[in-house]
Amino acid sequence: MIDFNEQALEDLMNKNLISDLQTQEIKKYRDLNIFSLHIELRFLLYLSVLLFTAGIGTLVYKNIATIGHSFILATILVLIAICFYFAFKNFKGFSKNEVLFKNSLFDYLVLLGTILSCTFIGYLQYQYVLFGASSEISVLVGSAIAFGVAYYFDNKSALSIAITGLATFIGITITPATLIENEVYSNPTLSHYGLALAVLLVIWTTYCNKTNFKKHFSLVYFTFALHLSCICAIAGLLTKFSDEENSYWYLFIPILSGLVYYFNKVSYQFGALSIFLFNVIYAYVAFNIFIAILFSFVDNWGEIWILLLFLLPVYLIISIVFFIKGIKKFNIVNQ
Repeated sequence: MIDFNEQALEDLMNKNLISDLQTQEIKKYRDLNIFSLHIELRFLLYLSVLLFTAGIGTLVYKNIATIGHSFILATILVLIAICFYFAFKNFKGFSKNEVLFKNSLFDYLVLLGTILSCTFIGYLQYQYVLFGASSEISVLVGSAIAFGVAYYFDNKSALSIAITGLATFIGITITPATLIENEVYSNPTLSHYGLALAVLLVIWTTYCNKTNFKKHFSLVYFTFALHLSCICAIAGLLTKFSDEENSYWYLFIPILSGLVYYFNKVSYQFGALSIFLFNVIYAYVAFNIFIAILFSFVDNWGEIWILLLFLLPVYLIISIVFFIKGIKKFNIVNQ
């Protein structure tokens, strides 16, 4: 099978866009298997930010009795001031278009400052009940700060924190560890809130694309909207198997169909393989749940179990074949 990069190179040569000598030089360079350290260094910087904030949290937790709350808050505030001082000093200023730091190190200073700011707000709420009995307000304030930082400094990591804060504010926490036992599956109201938030994210992103306002944030918004909407819609579909008497699970069938169709278009529009893959996974999960719902209406199974055992391997093989064909088609279209 011809590699997609090799095929693209051959196409460029056949169209006389590059010469034979340039083609040979490109092939020689690829054969060297040289990899860039840029991605690895950025990953290490991101990891260092996470480890630093985790280390501060551990230090505070183990020495809270001796350090004192005021000293901890003052230290966090000083660190926030240092982060944003250097960030403001080295940033060109706000723009509707993408603006980058000359040195990507400052992006991680902005990320660190954002995390510490949310920590500061959360600490104030936890220790001094700054926003009253409702802790959700502190989450919303932290999310607002993250949004401001993200849009001013063009920081996608801060934007991810902000959107996560919005989801947390309405009661949804989606992490790999809590996904299976997430409250969204047992609380139908949360699934409705999640769908509403996803729709708002899509509407805002569509507006930004039309007005050329931070269009480069689109992929972040669409990724969150995809996960929120599909997980909440699948949760709504699963209410068929719950004890709830007035379950409207059937309404989520057209909703899921529309979501899969829409995000499939988005994945091709932006050439986003991640959105395409997750969209396929959610569609596959939803389809299997729908099949299970159909079987739930069968009263007399009889020999149907034997037939299913024979059909299951065929079904899995067909699923894998269609998945591979879908990936190949996506790569060809987005070359």
